[in-house]
Amino acid sequence: GSLITLSCLSHRVVCQVISSAVPADSVQENGTSDSSWITRLENNYGFYIGLGLAVFSSFLIGSSVILKKKGLLRLVEKGGTRAGDGGHGYLKDWLWWAGLLT
Repeated sequence: GSLITLSCLSHRVVCQVISSAVPADSVQENGTSDSSWITRLENNYGFYIGLGLAVFSSFLIGSSVILKKKGLLRLVEKGGTRAGDGGHGYLKDWLWWAGLLT
């Protein structure tokens, strides 16, 4: 039989042609295995992408809280009314907005 190599973005498959194109009732095993080195590489790569996204998102969330808090503290230093007391001066502070947008 002949060997045919098929490739797409994430997988590479090698098929073996056994006979001519006659419909068959039996299902042939495709020879793929979950323990192949390609599958293990994809699993590890996916893990590191997820880990990187988790670390990056926690960095963004933490920096957002810190920037908004610094903006509110700057408002108190200037003598503005605190947000808890009904003041809205923090809306004019660029540092608070930077924290909100991260």
